[in-house]
Amino acid sequence: MNFKIGKKNVGHGKKTFVVAELSGNHNQSLKRAKKLIKFAKLAGADAVKLQTYTADTITLKSNKKDFKIKQNSPWKKYNNFWDLYNVASTPWSWHKELFKIAKQNNIEIFSSPFDESAVDFLEDLNCPAYKIASPEINHIPLIEKVGKTKKPVIISTGLANLKDIKLALKTLKKNGCNKIFILKCNSTYPAPLEESNLNNIIYLKNKYNFPVGLSDHSIGNTAAISAISLGACIIEKHFNLSDNRNTLDSFFSLNDKDFKIMIQKIRETE
Repeated sequence: MNFKIGKKNVGHGKKTFVVAELSGNHNQSLKRAKKLIKFAKLAGADAVKLQTYTADTITLKSNKKDFKIKQNSPWKKYNNFWDLYNVASTPWSWHKELFKIAKQNNIEIFSSPFDESAVDFLEDLNCPAYKIASPEINHIPLIEKVGKTKKPVIISTGLANLKDIKLALKTLKKNGCNKIFILKCNSTYPAPLEESNLNNIIYLKNKYNFPVGLSDHSIGNTAAISAISLGACIIEKHFNLSDNRNTLDSFFSLNDKDFKIMIQKIRETE
């Protein structure tokens, strides 16, 4: 089973679809964001992915306990989630330019919306696919909205149990979407390699009969390459540049040189 994302055929039996997740590694610099896209293409990535939210659409500006960042978090200096997401977010005013740069560099681009207004915004940009991030697996109004676009949807399962996955799939299909990919994920940053549990790729593939991949937050490329031999058809990895290791997600991202090596090894494994 395979579906098209932009011009690429993605699924079992096809070349692994490698996604460079930009996340907050732009460091609030549009120039750097453009450079990330260009270098992702040079590294061999098939697509780049954005995250479409604002601090106000994803959380509340609050210092109450549930909104405070724990002291053992790598992002503890940001105090609360609003402060973190305000720095991590990709400004919506950049999106049109970033989509344009991706097209000029012949690399696919899509995004993870975090609320319904983000879907409307991305539809105006003709976003070719959508990613449901792990924390949104039970955000049913968002999944309904994405499903109604009838575009391919990639679901990350890092925070899901089986009933969450079942409900998300049911919601997508009910709203007219049958082009679905499921990603194994460990939502720890960085994700310990010994907790990867990659056999879940086989389990998800057999249970749901949809193409399966890996959203990898581990350090290095071992998990990503191993996932290919277990049937993963998508690899998503946070992407950074080798000129700056002090970006928001640099501590678990691959730089452009290491990303290129990972892709070479993925192709060899195929």
